[in-house]
Amino acid sequence: MNEPRDSRNKEEEGELFFSSLYTPEQARRYFYKHQESFGRRLSDRVEKRMVRKALRLAGKPASVLDLPCGTGRFWPLLLERGERRVLAGDYSGGMLEIARRFQPPELQQKVQLLQTSAFRIALAPDAVDSILCIRLFHHIGERKDRLRILREFHRVTRDTVCLSLWLDDSRQGRRRRRLEQERAQGVRAYRRGYQDRFVQSPEVVEAEFEEAGFEILARVRMLPGWSIWSTYVLKKR
Repeated sequence: MNEPRDSRNKEEEGELFFSSLYTPEQARRYFYKHQESFGRRLSDRVEKRMVRKALRLAGKPASVLDLPCGTGRFWPLLLERGERRVLAGDYSGGMLEIARRFQPPELQQKVQLLQTSAFRIALAPDAVDSILCIRLFHHIGERKDRLRILREFHRVTRDTVCLSLWLDDSRQGRRRRRLEQERAQGVRAYRRGYQDRFVQSPEVVEAEFEEAGFEILARVRMLPGWSIWSTYVLKKR
């Protein structure tokens, strides 16, 4: 059986190993992923409702960095506030290329794109009012990597961070925790031969937020009691 490992193979840079693997074709499939079925469309709708609420609790920030932005799934939501300045960053050039090809020109004209890493964001300190970080932290199994990103977020944001991740205090989360334990014991194998998704406990991540210099304004659950997804609204101290 393949030994599980975390999702890094660029130790010197701290990047997630799959960050640069998205070819334009893979990124194109990702663009359509959330519309493939009724279940995915419903999940997308509920997730966007969670993000919209988190941004409202963050004070409706006037400038937001969407990182990682993927192919621009949240751009229409972010631009619902017409005067908002939106920056969109991703480590994957393939993702950004598909965003340029498939997102409507009227959206692209309002979004500033940059190819950058969450570990070293190519922006000055206090560059934006808020950072929106959706579907990244559940890929990060190492505490030191989470702290590196959180400290970089602390440097770049003036005020808040809205950050989603997997937590184990829901029905889906407890099921995922049991699955991880079974894999660690050799009862189950990893589908890809490695582990690239991780569930955390609220106590662990909340202590990390505090260590990185944030206080928690709110936690928004995707489907309370059921869904593994939660989004924290953090305020920079």
